[in-house]
Amino acid sequence: MRAGSALRVAVVGGGPGGLYAAALLARQGHTVEVWERGAPEDTFGFGVVLSDETLGGIEQADTVVYAALGAEFVRWDDIDVVHRGRLLTSGGHGFAALGRRRLLEILHERCAGLGVRLRFRTPAPAAAVLAASYDLVVAADGVHSATRQSGAAHFRPTLTSGHCRYIWLAADFAFDAFRFEIAETEHGVMQLHAYPYSADASTVIVEMHEEVWRAAGFDLCDEAESAARCAKIFGEALRGRPLHGNRSAWTEFRTVVNERWSHDNVVLLGDAAHTAHFSIGSGTKLAVEDALALAEAVAEAVAAAEPGSEPDVPAALAAYEAARRPAVASTQRAAAASMRWFEELAGYVDQPARQFAFNLLTRSRRVTHDNLRLRDERFTRAVERDFGCPDERTPPMFTPLTLRGLTLRNRIVVSPMDMYSAQDGDGTPGDFHLVHLGARALGGAALVMTEMVCVSPEGRITPGCTGLYTAGQAAAWTRIADFVHTCAPGTALGVQLGHSGAKGSTRLMWEGMDDPLPEGNWPLVAASELPYRPGVSAVPRALTAADLASIRSDFAAAAVRAAGCGFDLLELHCAHGYLLSGFLSPLTNHRTDAYGGPLENRLRFPLEVFDAVRAVWPADRPMTVRISATDWAPGGTSAQDAVDIAAAFAAHGADAIDVSTGQVVADESPEYGRSYQTPYADRIRNALGVPVIAVGAISSWDDANSLLLAGRADLCAVGRPHLYDPHWTLHAAADQSYEGPAAPWPAPYRAGSRKPPTGRG
Repeated sequence: MRAGSALRVAVVGGGPGGLYAAALLARQGHTVEVWERGAPEDTFGFGVVLSDETLGGIEQADTVVYAALGAEFVRWDDIDVVHRGRLLTSGGHGFAALGRRRLLEILHERCAGLGVRLRFRTPAPAAAVLAASYDLVVAADGVHSATRQSGAAHFRPTLTSGHCRYIWLAADFAFDAFRFEIAETEHGVMQLHAYPYSADASTVIVEMHEEVWRAAGFDLCDEAESAARCAKIFGEALRGRPLHGNRSAWTEFRTVVNERWSHDNVVLLGDAAHTAHFSIGSGTKLAVEDALALAEAVAEAVAAAEPGSEPDVPAALAAYEAARRPAVASTQRAAAASMRWFEELAGYVDQPARQFAFNLLTRSRRVTHDNLRLRDERFTRAVERDFGCPDERTPPMFTPLTLRGLTLRNRIVVSPMDMYSAQDGDGTPGDFHLVHLGARALGGAALVMTEMVCVSPEGRITPGCTGLYTAGQAAAWTRIADFVHTCAPGTALGVQLGHSGAKGSTRLMWEGMDDPLPEGNWPLVAASELPYRPGVSAVPRALTAADLASIRSDFAAAAVRAAGCGFDLLELHCAHGYLLSGFLSPLTNHRTDAYGGPLENRLRFPLEVFDAVRAVWPADRPMTVRISATDWAPGGTSAQDAVDIAAAFAAHGADAIDVSTGQVVADESPEYGRSYQTPYADRIRNALGVPVIAVGAISSWDDANSLLLAGRADLCAVGRPHLYDPHWTLHAAADQSYEGPAAPWPAPYRAGSRKPPTGRG
């Protein structure tokens, strides 16, 4: 590139993202050429949905394209959900769509008017060849990107296939809403996603799990037969009209993630860089927004270049990626949640109709209870009534729940959180625990859980962990329970009993989490002789038959003491790689006796401990079990294993399952994100009908209300937000203008039950 001249830009791929990037860059005065292997009229699919946010960006960047799109859009507000013949409508959503072919025509016209050279029916030269001849190469060559494949060593892509098959079809009439319909066939559950894209046409996507697809014989059908069969299955929705394809084929969705989006002067855009499941309608939207961000980054690089010098193209591409990656990552998380929801659709069809519809609408976690109430208050109020909210003033989270003889006044639990602050290292809770647990009990949650209370000195994680294996410890816990019941009447106090197993004898968390003690260590025991952190942690001794009997007795003795202390609920800790969890996971249980091997055997000892505790725990007080529903590691606990584990504990008398994940092996790879563990609770609840406690980055009262109303959880355990704000639950009530028996302010605090006025700006 000659100093001061316009960039020479090559765009590989003539889809919406590539064309729009070409138009925007040409508007800046750059010379742009586009290579598209297909003909101008070639396109897959039918309609394209764009959000108001995307349209706002287009309007600001190019009023010509915006005006042309505006003249073509079909707009509607409603979503129809058909569940077992019942039609439920939710309004206020706002959609805009047009035909994909018409979108391409508009972009073709705009590119031609700006001097972009469009090469149709022409495969692009190799990316390396283009990179040597052009200043900037934009790879918009789709999910099967040859550019990405040839540069895989630099882009480092990960491609993951879903578990469903779907096909894009079209109907020759316009639906009057976005329609989701379920068909329960002899082969399994199938779903229809449909929306209008012109006055006389609609996109229709039919999707089903791979197993259902094969059982129904769709793997043997060509396009015409697939369209005809789908039209028959969803005949009522289609009003008896046919479906037709456009080179349509059954496809499994492929999620594309790249560690890097650019290399030197080559950059990935749209599906070449990232994909998001069609159920949240984001493919074209993301590509167009990529084009907007890329054009802006290039413009800034040109403006920043010194007179007579060349723009820093690699820096511009890095800026583009930095600007777009957070938004794309957020969309991909939402899309992944939506995709999983439809993959597991069969587990939801038995829900009541309104709850099913609410669950569907909030599946991606982008639409929430509060958001949906703003969009359609009437629909949301009806869902709340079905849920059991006492009146319109009571949010779902402040609806009572009864477990055995214990009625919890609301659905919020303060999660068990290790404090590592026992007195003098002897396992006795002191003033810190009185203040810590007492403050949270005064803060409005229905149930406040202790940290993991250890059943023996050797069962401690650290010297700072509390226990319940001496009379002195029991007396200290009684003092705390008495305070809670006296000063925070109506608040339940729960104790979590556990044994550290292979994760014991370590430093306090802030001194080095999971690091062994430098001195004063105690011997470790576990299901198998496997250290938690190979090469770092001590190697535990595998438990013998005598050891197992002794530990069962330790748990039972601790439970007897807990009952005497006045705890209202007992939770058995079978998660996070501690002793009982170590038996459940195939990654930590390599035993060859009756306690190892198949899941039935791995469950044996945890169930024996549960039975021993249940036998001595008062019959009217509930017991829960915390499990790790996935190890976040290959070969670990599977989704079905988690359901089977929960079912086993429920069959033995567990009143609820506290569904956590991970921390079982050190080399885990969790998929962190908002409410990231709740799908596991959701799966167990809807598979078994057993009450569940959801945990994991539930940080807002809106999330809690959404999870409860959708039937994904019965209780929400909120941890770190209660560390930030001990009165989190009371403040959630105030934020929702709730004043009622489910969130009473302690008498001395009532003067502070409303937010104080702020100073004027």
